[in-house]
Amino acid sequence: MPSENKQTGAEPDDSTAEESAGTPENEVAEIVGRLAEPGDMDGAERRRLLGRLSTTLADGARRAKASGTGRGRWLADVFMAVAPRIPIRDLATLSEHHHGLTAEPLADDLARTASKATMTVGAIGGALAAAEFAAPPLLLSAPAQLVAETLVVAAIEVKLIAELHEVYGIAVPGTGSQRAVAYVTAWSKQRGVDPMSPGSVTVALGAATKTALRNRLMRTLGRHLTTLGPFLTGAVAGGMLNRAATRKLADIVRADLRAHRGLPRGKS
Repeated sequence: MPSENKQTGAEPDDSTAEESAGTPENEVAEIVGRLAEPGDMDGAERRRLLGRLSTTLADGARRAKASGTGRGRWLADVFMAVAPRIPIRDLATLSEHHHGLTAEPLADDLARTASKATMTVGAIGGALAAAEFAAPPLLLSAPAQLVAETLVVAAIEVKLIAELHEVYGIAVPGTGSQRAVAYVTAWSKQRGVDPMSPGSVTVALGAATKTALRNRLMRTLGRHLTTLGPFLTGAVAGGMLNRAATRKLADIVRADLRAHRGLPRGKS
């Protein structure tokens, strides 16, 4: 997975980059990456990007259905194409971006930032759904919107897991793609990565992990059904549920990482 300050994974060769340039998978990865970035992106821009992502995913879902691919399998495949491109910051960059914080205070701030980000995704998705209820024909796009929200929230949470490993000094070995698999597996199981565990870092997802990933994505997708409530009830519910789920994930992962490596008090 790439770092925002340095490249931590293997870059694709030129021929691969040329062949994949402009593909729907690249567009999805680009948009999800932008929406998963921390920072105060303008709300209108977030809505625009989420709408663009929904359109691209709707096209992909139609192609997958035509090929006989199941929805859960297709969603997992899309996310695994996105995961290696999620930008991950190293410890020095994280501290710089969070006002010099280190150790536990930095982990606290990362968890707050990620929870706020997933809450924003749920709120924007709910607001879009409320608008769609005012124009019934547009409800046909709602499933793609839910998939878009699901991918963005998953990306934010995988990014959080990866960066918490940086904060706690838990090195995950391997190439960028291998680390991406490790962090996605951790997200699927809602746990931290144990580098000492055999097979914790692998080249590809095993059958059991693929199933766990599909199940986790579908559960997240189901949570986003709340955004289809009328008026702005979906926006409130979607935002609050996302924030609570991300906070819970952060607490669980941090407890796992503390068990492997304790942190000093750090700068607050």
